[in-house]
Amino acid sequence: MKLTNLKPVEIKEEHRPRDFEAFQLRLASPEKIKSWSYGEVKKPETINYRTLKPERDGLFCAKIFGPIRDYECLCGKYKKMRYKGIKCEKCGVEVTTSKVRRSRMGHIELVTPVAHIWYVNFLPSRIGALLGIKMKDLERVLYYEAYIVDNAGEAYYDNE
Repeated sequence: MKLTNLKPVEIKEEHRPRDFEAFQLRLASPEKIKSWSYGEVKKPETINYRTLKPERDGLFCAKIFGPIRDYECLCGKYKKMRYKGIKCEKCGVEVTTSKVRRSRMGHIELVTPVAHIWYVNFLPSRIGALLGIKMKDLERVLYYEAYIVDNAGEAYYDNE
């Protein structure tokens, strides 16, 4: 494939990226993540093989992430742009553009806390450095093969 007639793209001053002195990347807190969420994903299913529609409370749920078709709820009760912004009483899907599926997020409630991979595998390990333990021992704790005793002198419960 031969490219011809290439012209340089001129970026106007107001659209030019600004210079940055610093950039900081942080993990979001559980409260912040829940504030971004449109609902909890409770099932691992994606699409129903018979209806070819997203499973309710699944990974592609229209109630959580938005409609599949522009301005149409999942059950078909509300169609067209005149119902924009209405939430269907039957299926719970907001009538809006399907592009919202690209930006909406859901969350998953976990029974036990997990460690983010960036803090575990980044060398040197941030969690390992904070706790003062080796990477091998940290992995054993994270995979429930070992545990850390915070204060060996006190017992919180009796074994009797």
